[in-house]
Amino acid sequence: MPDLGKYGETILTAYAATIILVAAIVIVSLVRSRKIKRQLAELEARRNG
Repeated sequence: MPDLGKYGETILTAYAATIILVAAIVIVSLVRSRKIKRQLAELEARRNG
């Protein structure tokens, strides 16, 4: 690991926060995508049924 000097803790905290936020965005997007696909399938079933 490179020597980050006196700002090492701040830099690593920022990286960790970024990784957590990106992971949260991906998870929320996947959950929302599944919900929208389910709603679309229900609408199509009602339209065709």
